[in-house]
Amino acid sequence: MELRTVLIWILIISVLLCIGLWAASRRISSLESVTDSSQSIAAYVRKHITAFLLRSYAIFLKVPPLRYYVRKVRGKLSLMHTYAEFELRRRTMMLVYALLLTFGLGITLLTWMNPNIMFFVTLLITAAVLQGLFLDGFVNRLERKLLEHMLEFFAAVRHAYHRHGMITDAIDEAAEGLGEEIGAQAYRIHEALTAPKQQEALEQYYETAPSRFLKAFAGISSLVMEFGDKTSKEGSVFLRAVASLTQEIQLDLIRRTKLDYLLKGLHVIALAPIFFTKPIEMWARRNFPLMDHFYLSKAGIVLKILIFLIILISYILLQKLKNEEDTAYRASGSKICWEARIYKIRWVRSTVQWFVPPRSSFSYYRLTQLFKDSNLQMRVEWFQLRRVGLFLVGFISTIALCIALHLVTYQQILREPPQSTIFFGAMTPQEKEGAERLAALEKKAMEKMNTSQAGYDAVLKSAEAALEAQGQTLSQDELTAMAVRIVDKLNRLDREYLKWWEVAAALAAGCLAFAMPLWLLWFQRKMRLSDMLQEVYQFMTMVGIFKELERISVEEILEWLYVYAVIFKAPLEKCLLNYSQGGETALQEMKAEVALAEFRRFVDKLLLAAEKITIAKAFDDLEHEMSFQFERRRFDYEKSLDTRAELGRMIGFTPMYSLVFAYLVIPLIWMSFKQMDLYFEHIQKL
Repeated sequence: MELRTVLIWILIISVLLCIGLWAASRRISSLESVTDSSQSIAAYVRKHITAFLLRSYAIFLKVPPLRYYVRKVRGKLSLMHTYAEFELRRRTMMLVYALLLTFGLGITLLTWMNPNIMFFVTLLITAAVLQGLFLDGFVNRLERKLLEHMLEFFAAVRHAYHRHGMITDAIDEAAEGLGEEIGAQAYRIHEALTAPKQQEALEQYYETAPSRFLKAFAGISSLVMEFGDKTSKEGSVFLRAVASLTQEIQLDLIRRTKLDYLLKGLHVIALAPIFFTKPIEMWARRNFPLMDHFYLSKAGIVLKILIFLIILISYILLQKLKNEEDTAYRASGSKICWEARIYKIRWVRSTVQWFVPPRSSFSYYRLTQLFKDSNLQMRVEWFQLRRVGLFLVGFISTIALCIALHLVTYQQILREPPQSTIFFGAMTPQEKEGAERLAALEKKAMEKMNTSQAGYDAVLKSAEAALEAQGQTLSQDELTAMAVRIVDKLNRLDREYLKWWEVAAALAAGCLAFAMPLWLLWFQRKMRLSDMLQEVYQFMTMVGIFKELERISVEEILEWLYVYAVIFKAPLEKCLLNYSQGGETALQEMKAEVALAEFRRFVDKLLLAAEKITIAKAFDDLEHEMSFQFERRRFDYEKSLDTRAELGRMIGFTPMYSLVFAYLVIPLIWMSFKQMDLYFEHIQKL
């Protein structure tokens, strides 16, 4: 079945679906009279839509490809709606339908404009990448909305605490006037704080809390309830803690808002060239006949692929620049990656062992340290399997591309008409018909010959035979020119085979794909430096609250920091596991495991508090250091935002520049040189 036929069927199905939706709306209108008077038509429709989404969720889970996609979307949204299973399913299916319809309609329209099977496959690959980026952007918007609601929640808690002086009463009163999402989180915190087994309830909440700020608020509230609130000249410990969390949220929101403003619209600019590639090509081929040879050649096809890759990579880089890092390093839990499943195969395991460095080697140690710095929960064997798999994908894809280009060029040479001397405009219908007739005759002449041993005389005889078979005649000059063109085509056909340098290029592409995961980890580790500094500063903020509680210990502080941590979660977990066997040794091991100087100084103060002095004395200079760190943090934020804005503008306009220069200007220059060669040939014949 041809691609155009498939698109026609898709269009027919879409029309039928629209008719079905219209009939369903008429049915709902007819049922409006039988619905209860207390139930509005909007609630009635919402009820049936919810039932449809929940039913679709159960159906999608039975289809293997759809089951994978639904679980992926659910995993993204589960951080925000873990507490409500039906709400999570409803939102998951809403997002699944929105993404499938959006990308399905986009792929259909673009393929209708350019009905090419390679272009269709390329669009499918692009949609697979872009839907993940759109999904991440949607989750980031939900997180930003939750942060804004948390500011309202903390402000309401402050006012209620001034009136009641009780944390649980303040949280319960503040939750009444809030929205659905943050209100549900407030009620869950209240239930955990008032539960008979408070620690177990809090641990359950920590596992499903959508934000570390909410986890920190719940933990601080529990500590103040246990040790009692302390009022000093700076004010209440609990209110100061709430103020610190509010300041953190405000700073994060300002950064997100400014970054969104600086990069606003660049995603559209980066994606816009994909809609103009085909119109530019059609305009050039319609007005400059010689451009057909370029756009249909190997160089033209490779150029299309490169421009498409530039558009895709630019969009991904823009999304990474705009990506928020609050949940970027969240542990993946018990999820089993595809490498682990494939590694269970015996021959795969034996093959991968050749690429795994020995456990006692320095290379193995560097890889494991890189995993820790990047918070990658993966074995070295699985990581090497991923690299080997990417090598095979890069090598086989490049070889397949080279073979496909040779096949396309082979067929293009067989159908190639004589070069036109028209520089501007298009050929007349008579000229076009004559060129196609000559191309068909040349193709029939070449099909009857042995391309590797054909000489000029044999070509001339074959051309005459083809003319006699078609009942057509040509002048001697036209017949000679036709034979010359056939010889040139035969010579070019002999050169269309897989060459050694193409195999070398495929090996180079495979090696590049093999190194990409390692380069990505190095890049992530470098980019995480600022995030590590921010988390150390947040640790200091937490300790500044805890040190006011006289009976708190270093181990309890480590437990609360582990709940709040994102990047340093693994070192803190290891320290807590070993703390019962010796607190000083466990802290020394944690200090040795992390190379960041600021984190090491922070651990040194914890060592002093665990050995000789109190926590308040160990962190007596914390206020002055925090004021310096806050100003430094603001400066780093501004510098980072300026850098991201410059990179964003450069990356965002790169696809447009590539489209104009590489897809239009360079082909026009190539055409002018080819046309000049044709003019010189005609001048020499005069």
